[in-house]
Amino acid sequence: MIIKQHHNMLFLLLLLLSLLSLHYVHAQPATKGYNCTTTTTFPCTTYLYYRPTPPNFLDLANISDMFNIGRPTIAQSSNLTSLSLSTPLSPDNSLFIPISCSCNTISNSTSYSYSNFTYKIKSGDTYYLISTRNFQNLTTYQAVEVVNPTLIAEDLTIGVDVIFPLFCKCPTEAQLRNGVRFLVTYVFQPNDNLSSVAQKFGADLGDVLSINGVNISDYETIFLPMSRLPNIFQPIVVPTNGSTNSGQNTTGVLNSSPNSDSRKRAVIGLGVGVGVLGVVLVGVVLAGVLCVCCRGGGRERERDEKVRRFDGGKREFSSAAAAAAAKEKMSLMADVSDCLDKYRVFGIEEVKGATGGFDSSCLIHGSVFKGFIGGECYAIKRMKWNAYEELKILQKVNHGNLVKLEGFSVDPDDGNCYLVYEYVENGSLDAWLHGDRPSKKKLDWKTRLRIAIDVANALQYIHEHTRPTVVHKDVKSSNILLDGNMRAKLANFGLARSGCNAITMHIVGTQGYIAPEYLIDGVVTTKMDVFAFGVVLLELISGREAIDEEGRVLWSDIDIVLNGTDGEKNEKVKGWMDETLLQEGLTIDGVMNVMAVALSCLQKDPSRRPNMVEVVYTLCKTNDLHSDFSEDGFSVTTVSAR
Repeated sequence: MIIKQHHNMLFLLLLLLSLLSLHYVHAQPATKGYNCTTTTTFPCTTYLYYRPTPPNFLDLANISDMFNIGRPTIAQSSNLTSLSLSTPLSPDNSLFIPISCSCNTISNSTSYSYSNFTYKIKSGDTYYLISTRNFQNLTTYQAVEVVNPTLIAEDLTIGVDVIFPLFCKCPTEAQLRNGVRFLVTYVFQPNDNLSSVAQKFGADLGDVLSINGVNISDYETIFLPMSRLPNIFQPIVVPTNGSTNSGQNTTGVLNSSPNSDSRKRAVIGLGVGVGVLGVVLVGVVLAGVLCVCCRGGGRERERDEKVRRFDGGKREFSSAAAAAAAKEKMSLMADVSDCLDKYRVFGIEEVKGATGGFDSSCLIHGSVFKGFIGGECYAIKRMKWNAYEELKILQKVNHGNLVKLEGFSVDPDDGNCYLVYEYVENGSLDAWLHGDRPSKKKLDWKTRLRIAIDVANALQYIHEHTRPTVVHKDVKSSNILLDGNMRAKLANFGLARSGCNAITMHIVGTQGYIAPEYLIDGVVTTKMDVFAFGVVLLELISGREAIDEEGRVLWSDIDIVLNGTDGEKNEKVKGWMDETLLQEGLTIDGVMNVMAVALSCLQKDPSRRPNMVEVVYTLCKTNDLHSDFSEDGFSVTTVSAR
């Protein structure tokens, strides 16, 4: 009866909280663009936030040519020195690209807010590649298709001009009255959260939330209300509620306006109300969890300790930003409560201490750090609060060729979740194939074949032995890790999804590995993993990367390599193979068998691709796997320095 009363109270509080927080939640924007609003005056001058990237976009001249804006103009708005006009930029530099934003009528009933940029198509270009690589997700390929109705995306002529609509917004009349001069377009990154982005740019978090909502997806454009452009390289102290928080250094220029005081008081008042309800709701949830634990007999103390660690950062919430964080925290508590019994819950101080406060010297790759806890070595992945999907999938998989999740930790103060994995000592397949290894060691053919079978076994397991079926969605050489015996383990389920045959408009993945049907129609099936596995096979054979510096994908060469008579094919494959393999003197027949498997995986029609059961069976039949090969016989070949 007590538990039932708690459930009723929880339902009522959730309902009330959701009603109060509607101000901060909005529907996901369409991938085709942002509708014009009647309260906005067009056109307006605003800015795009752009990150210089290698190899082609560390040169300010190339960037200015692409945007058709003079280098001095970009340098001035980005607070760069005149030296930057002729010297390479650093990836740490940040650029503000000035643009003219306008309302563009697409049809009689639809108008979108964007800035037009004309791009001349080159060899190998696609709408998706230019949108994600050149324009860094400041637009989407769906929006490009909308504004270029006379062009066929799959049949672009070299030299044709294509309009790329870069997303933007103009301030409303109310925003202008409150001192907002422009809305900077910013692409949300995987390691971002709204609080840190607002602090970085000196924007008002309440305003950022009201414009963009709380639920932001990776690589989605958001809009930052600014009164002036910040110099984000200069640290400042951001005052909070009229006082200086001396313990927190941020970057940006403080955005304040005397006309916005009443608006801020209203936002803070709403935040206090939501925050109080949030604290009450946290108490109710914890009480319910503890009641259930009391019925668990001997497990009571262990469960209680995990809940205590999990909620160790409970605090009062007194602003709109804290109210949003409280809502996310309570959502995650409910989501991962089922994981408390299966995984170890690490204390947040343990995790921070293990990595030296996430020092760069502990960084492995991306947002994954190496750390020691209790004498054991772990790989610690830092994420935003949206770790639930990955945790949910990892709970139901257990296979020797999948990287094992040991536990997790939650830090409510910075909005991050930390997943603690087993440490796989020999690093990624990508580093072995493409990295500059000082030891000059390379993988021999038998080891590569065993790695391919290990990955195929991992995919067969998640495709055939999980219910519902799991689709990894990000199979690539950097997500394949090698242990001390050079056995492969598939890692990183951050993009994975349970269930298939779904259609999504939010295309994610890594260029060079993305299946055509997913890129064009957003269809999610196991066959997209099969396609990516085919690309990995080509990497193992050729030693080449999935996409080269010119943006050409590796699998596009297959038809050329395998064209001609059997003798011609053999010679072409030898010329295409990794030079290390040629030095072994292996037979070409075994390589051709694996090439045939890769070719079948890379069929453009997904229905013609094999399933992973067939792939595993075919790879295991090859003679190269059984001749002079034992379980511990994985090796590397030492290549003399040239």
